[in-house]
Amino acid sequence: MKSATRFDNPPAEGYRDLLVWQKGIEVAKLTYSLTRVFPSDEKFGLVSQMRRAAVSISSNIAEGQARHTTGEFIPFISHSEGSVAELSTQFHLATELGFLNHEAAAPPLALLEELRRMLNGLRRKLGERR
Repeated sequence: MKSATRFDNPPAEGYRDLLVWQKGIEVAKLTYSLTRVFPSDEKFGLVSQMRRAAVSISSNIAEGQARHTTGEFIPFISHSEGSVAELSTQFHLATELGFLNHEAAAPPLALLEELRRMLNGLRRKLGERR
């Protein structure tokens, strides 16, 4: 029996099949969970900004993948990359402000770094198809 390789996987049929989209959902859920402990006066400040950026990552991947051409998908990947950078900055700021300790911020920051690399790779791969 032949062993499975990453090349044996069927192509993604929709955005939900994309690992990068799944990881984006993961970081959004983590962001919502972690921001629940922020001070109530940050509800319309940093909490709102962080949640919006977190949701934007997977939302842009979904919207871009639903477009009809690779050329239309690429800008949405770039938007997701921007949201990753924005959210990473906001997690650093939340730590500096004392809303999160370094241990709590480490998992989302690691996931965001992984997402950054994955989105960069996806954008490059899509660019090769043009």
